[in-house]
Formats: sequence, structure tokens, C-alpha cells
Amino acid sequence: MSNAPLQLFSALSALPGVLHGFTLRVPGLDVRTDRESALERLEGYHSETRARFGPREFYTAKQVHSGRIEVVGQGSAPETLGVDGLLTQDPRALLGIYVADCCAIFLVDTQRSAIGLVHSGRKGTELNIAGAAVRRMSEQFGTDPADLVVQLSPCIRPPYYEVDFAAEIHRQLYAAGVTKVFDTGENTGADLERFYSYRVEKGRTGRMLALLALANAGGDRQSG
Repeated sequence: MSNAPLQLFSALSALPGVLHGFTLRVPGLDVRTDRESALERLEGYHSETRARFGPREFYTAKQVHSGRIEVVGQGSAPETLGVDGLLTQDPRALLGIYVADCCAIFLVDTQRSAIGLVHSGRKGTELNIAGAAVRRMSEQFGTDPADLVVQLSPCIRPPYYEVDFAAEIHRQLYAAGVTKVFDTGENTGADLERFYSYRVEKGRTGRMLALLALANAGGDRQSG
């Protein structure tokens, strides 16, 4: 088994303090099934991809399309229930969020060694989970929103979806004081060779895994 294809974002690759990745569709893997079965079929590929980040504790969320955010780190459960955003300052943590049309939002505080990873689809965007993540980072870590670098993952957009929630996420982040927001503009509904799309594939598909970690002073290096 080889690693799942991994997309890197230039805005995050330029930051020495973090490691990141966004897994793409695994060629030839049949994921025309329900979410849990699809994730089981993908787990071997995702596990190998996580290993490229070194010996870290993997933290993810039992995503429910909420506006809730949780801080995780040493002592936290591997899966946090009922939240859609994870924040940490733990240098041994690897944050993970699963998406298939929804947007994974990567947040990096370039001054305070703090990071966040958020799942925002139509519902989460209506609840302004992006703005909630910025506020929670300010409260928890003393983050100045102007110090944040934020990257939006590929997600579904018109004409493949009736709501342009990526544009709304941009607006919410700017309203929260973030000035550095990056977005490739890629549409998951338009490219089924690279992405899984819940809408286009009518719910029977896989998930991309967004990953984010703090780079350690010991010499962590980003894997491409």
C-alpha cells in the first residue's frame, strides 16, 4: 500500500513553524459506500500519511456540523465528540479533520506556536465556526488575529452547489480581524479524479483528511 496523494499549500509551506497536508483521492480504491466503511477502507492510506509527520498523537473530531471548538493536547481523547474545530499548542499533536465537499480551514498563529483546524460546510458556516475559532484562539492563546495565516482547503462551490460558503468563510475571517487568508479556489465537485465529493457522488464516497501540526525545534521537515 502506498501513501494517499498529498496536497500541500504554498502559504503554509512557507511557514517554518508548521507541517501540513491534505490527502487526495486514492486512485482505484472503491469507496462507493457509507462514511464509516469508506473511512475503514481509507485508514491504511491515511495511517501511512500520518506517519510522515513523525511520532505524534493524532487528534480528530466526531464532526456534527456544529459551531463548537475544543482545545486538545496531552491527555485529550483521540476523538473529541460533538465538535467541528480543534486547537492546540502541543508540539506533539497532529490535528486531523475529514472533509468531502466541506471546507477544512487551517489556522496558524505565526507568533505564539498555536494552530487550529476547522470543519466548515454549509451549516458550520451559517454558525460562523471560522469566527468562533479565531475568538477561541484569542481567548485561549492570546492570538492577535492579524498574526494568523489561514488556508482554505478545496471545497464544493457553484455551480456544483447552490451556496458559496467559501466566500462567506472569507468574509467571516476578515470580519474577525484576519488579514492573511489563502484559498486555491479548487472545486471538489468539479474534479472527481483528485477529490471526493459527497454532493456529486450522492453520499457514497470517501473523505479527504486535512492534517496540521506544529514543527518541532528538533528538525521536523515537511513531507511532500
